[in-house]
Amino acid sequence: FSACLICLMILSKLNEKVGLKTILSYLYVSPNNKRKIMLLTDPEVESSLLISLDEGASYQKHSLAFDILSLLFHPEQEDWILAYSHDQKLYVSVEFGRRWQLVHDGVVPNRFYWSRLGLDKEQGMIHLEISVSDGRSQYITCKLQNCSDGNKGKPFPGFIIPNSLVVQDEYVFIQVPIGGQSVHYVSYKRNSFYPMKLPKYTLPKDLQIISTDDNQVVAAIQDWHQNDSYNLYMSESRGLFFTLMLESVVSSGGPEGNIMIDLYEVAGIKGVFLSNKVVENQVKTYITYNKGRDWRLLQAPTTDLQGNKVYCEQPYCSLHLHLHVSENPYTSGNIVSKESAPGIIIASGVVGPELTSTNVSIFITSDAGNSWREVFQEEYSVFFLNQGGSLVAIRHTPLPIRHIWLSFDEGRNWDKYSFTSSPLYVDGVLGEPGEDTLIMTIFGHFSHRSEWQLVKIDFRSIFQHRCTTDDYMTWQLHNEGEVCIMGMKRIYQKLKANVRCVKAREQYISQMSDSCPCTEADFECDYGFERRIDGSCTPAFWFVPSATSRDCITGDSFLNTTGYRRALSNNCTEGAMLQFSPRRQKCPSQAPRGLQLFTSEGTLVATVERNVTFLVFLEEVITVDFGDGTAISYVNISSIEDGVKHIYSKVGIYQVSATATNTLGSDRVILYLHITCQLEQVQLSAPSVVVKNKAVNLTTVLRPSNVGTVIFYWWFDNKTEPVVTLDGATSFTFSKEGIHTVSVQASVGNTVLQDQMNVAVYDYFRSHVLAFSSNLDELNPGVPEWREDVGRVVKSSMVQVTGISEDQLLVTVLPGLPTTAEIFIVPEKSALNFSFHSVSFKAPLVDSSDSGHSGTAVIMLVSVVLMGLAVFVIYKFKRYSIARHIMHSGSIRETDLMAGFH
Repeated sequence: FSACLICLMILSKLNEKVGLKTILSYLYVSPNNKRKIMLLTDPEVESSLLISLDEGASYQKHSLAFDILSLLFHPEQEDWILAYSHDQKLYVSVEFGRRWQLVHDGVVPNRFYWSRLGLDKEQGMIHLEISVSDGRSQYITCKLQNCSDGNKGKPFPGFIIPNSLVVQDEYVFIQVPIGGQSVHYVSYKRNSFYPMKLPKYTLPKDLQIISTDDNQVVAAIQDWHQNDSYNLYMSESRGLFFTLMLESVVSSGGPEGNIMIDLYEVAGIKGVFLSNKVVENQVKTYITYNKGRDWRLLQAPTTDLQGNKVYCEQPYCSLHLHLHVSENPYTSGNIVSKESAPGIIIASGVVGPELTSTNVSIFITSDAGNSWREVFQEEYSVFFLNQGGSLVAIRHTPLPIRHIWLSFDEGRNWDKYSFTSSPLYVDGVLGEPGEDTLIMTIFGHFSHRSEWQLVKIDFRSIFQHRCTTDDYMTWQLHNEGEVCIMGMKRIYQKLKANVRCVKAREQYISQMSDSCPCTEADFECDYGFERRIDGSCTPAFWFVPSATSRDCITGDSFLNTTGYRRALSNNCTEGAMLQFSPRRQKCPSQAPRGLQLFTSEGTLVATVERNVTFLVFLEEVITVDFGDGTAISYVNISSIEDGVKHIYSKVGIYQVSATATNTLGSDRVILYLHITCQLEQVQLSAPSVVVKNKAVNLTTVLRPSNVGTVIFYWWFDNKTEPVVTLDGATSFTFSKEGIHTVSVQASVGNTVLQDQMNVAVYDYFRSHVLAFSSNLDELNPGVPEWREDVGRVVKSSMVQVTGISEDQLLVTVLPGLPTTAEIFIVPEKSALNFSFHSVSFKAPLVDSSDSGHSGTAVIMLVSVVLMGLAVFVIYKFKRYSIARHIMHSGSIRETDLMAGFH
């Protein structure tokens, strides 16, 4: 509740206690004790609470060490409060805000819930969704004042999709990532989680829980082909099996980014809903009296406000209503109804072929939607007074007003009253605490520059006495004359027209007659069945009726569906009950079916030497084979709270299987799990110089060498699409001369590493291999920088000794041991033939006709000058180490495969 509005009523008392400069942001009233009030100050000025235990007569100020974003009061304990801070921390107080204790950090916004007595193990328990990492959350439970690791519960051992935890009445809903898809799970009465069973080809983009009343779940699902509409589905008691309730319901975005579904449950009468549905690109309003089994259009009023006849014939014309409920507690919404005024619904809408936002009028029904009357031809906010026995209307306008309208006959006639001498810009209406009072406060301002004004209206003087039996009449609920609704006849008491008496709380209780005999109309289609035009339920094309016994245990019995199921809140008896109700049958003798196996993280990749948690669902004796020689058998594996854990000691791909067995057979499910370790380095190896139009081999070296399944991505020059391989080697043919860039990425799990090198491409070249003393290997650190430095020294020496142009000479020190280098002599840019000045080589020319790599060439005797200079330069490079191992050899045989420095 916004404090800037209500706090005006207590501002004078508050100023005396805390001073005039206190800026308030929110006001909360304990739902269990109206005398307890909590005010939050503006956190930009100060973080503190103002607490009153005497309905605002006095206040105590308490400083806060954190900024409160929202509060959640316990449904029974009036002093227990959860506070959520801006930095995603959750705090708890058991002293109505006087002291606070941290519960947990990293809590997902609006995903924390109090436990419920009778469902949860302890009353002082909290349900939380906490962020674990990007894209992953976890569902945990905590004790009220002790949320240490040892006291945390994990009702679902795996990870869940963020913002998916919903704890509502007997149900807990989560979404689990499995195989790249989001699977919706439900737990009934805090038992094990099971996948929600939607019609087979319902592929939800989004799922919203609408209601869990009457031990039944109503969910709105946006299917894969929908954008601005949702389908409504309804479950049986466990929330597992869902059937279609209504298609193409209008949806819109809420003020806080939430989804608004155009579905309105009428207060005071079970089973009555209104919904806006898209029909051939038109929005039309429908009503149901049996919780979604049957829907029909609303009958338009017979006359308008002036008494003129309205010509409106269905299905081309009907009444259409705006169904949004006001989120502001001080203003009336587009539609209102009240538990203490059954049958009365007030809404704004239009008469015509579809719902529009122009020419909107206010309509009222006194018989739960069977007939409607137009009461205003402009938009008004209508409020209930006197337990719904009277109505108050205030014009909804940006202009200042002076009058209100009051009705004592359910809106048939209205009396005009002046509530202020000067016109007031009305911003909202406040009701006094307690539903039995007859006091209303209108707040607003006389001008845009004036202060807030409060006008308190006391209606007690116009009510003459307490209501007696003679002041009431009976009214029977019906649907176009049919009085048996949801299996019973319901008769209500309501005030006679124009009786001005004060209603007592106990005087609006409905009176129920005997239950009605069951008929086909009391049954909806069961899971897997669809309603035909003639009203019968037949199996959908994808449904195999015998599959309903898959959870059956041999020797037990199960309820075999007839294709129908009675709505949970339907109270019909006998009649056609036996014809449509499920029939109890002995479980067929069959092997286990429906076994499920997946990892808790919903992925098929795990890390070596770390726990992998497997989740298995089926109530049978199950053997889990982990694929590494370990197999364990379990009884009732679904009851294992933390899942089945296993550690793999080696990388690889493991075939993990779960087998359920009974005396009649078995069911087996398999997944292939990739066990990996951290990749530290990838190194690309390829010749520095290659021949144009000749295939060249490129390889990689990984560290560590065995990391599991690796995917390699190869990029050549500026191509945007890579070549993908599972092998760390590939071949490629360069068709153009020049310098080409080759890049490779190695991907293991979530790790991607890259290496890159340049390859020179020529029509022809010569190459020679140099070998070094084995002692040099001890000085080789195996890093690219060292090889580049040694190659630069060798190249410089060769240029000085041979006189070959630096542009014609390339030197590459090859990775690995023993240390070797390769010298490439390439043609001059302006010449087609090689010129080697004073140094001659006897080696085959490498050109397009050569069939092998250039490493087979032989370097011949090099002059003593070259050898001495090479020793000198390399000696300077590694003064006391490398020079000792690079020595001149007097002769090298032509048959040697390498030129050696000994």
